[in-house]
Amino acid sequence: MRHVLSALVQNVPGVLSHISGMLASRGYNIDSLAVGETENPELSRMTFVVVGDDQVLDQVRKQLEKLVTVVAVEDISSRDFVERDLMLLRVKASRGVERSEIRELVDIFRGKVVDVGPEELMVEISGRENKIEAFIDRMRPYGITQLVRTGRIALVRSGSAADDEAVDS
Repeated sequence: MRHVLSALVQNVPGVLSHISGMLASRGYNIDSLAVGETENPELSRMTFVVVGDDQVLDQVRKQLEKLVTVVAVEDISSRDFVERDLMLLRVKASRGVERSEIRELVDIFRGKVVDVGPEELMVEISGRENKIEAFIDRMRPYGITQLVRTGRIALVRSGSAADDEAVDS
């Protein structure tokens, strides 16, 4: 089972290395990890995607909660949340029909061409994991030369039951 964890951590040097190293040393595989500063510059939000059963999830949460730099950990997998992944992809695209086909696919997937070279295009696309994967599959026949992804980021939607409970407490 795929679990999405959101952790608020102190925005201090080495926190990413410390947390990812701790999880790796205990044998937990992180499928995706993204981190960035929050609305409070003293805190960062780390979004983890971990694959495993509920016992694995419970152990990962307990390990994270023991760390001094971790302020809060939340499993948002069972809640109503929005997740996104960002990708930059460089694909072979000689002039003519092939380039037009690629640009049409970029439009269909609501991406953007962000760089144009004589024989290649660079595309930016964001969305759910399955959208990114589908776009990659469509680009493979043209010849992907480079690809980089951010990993998933996620936030719980406003007005969810758990949000309302947190406000009431």
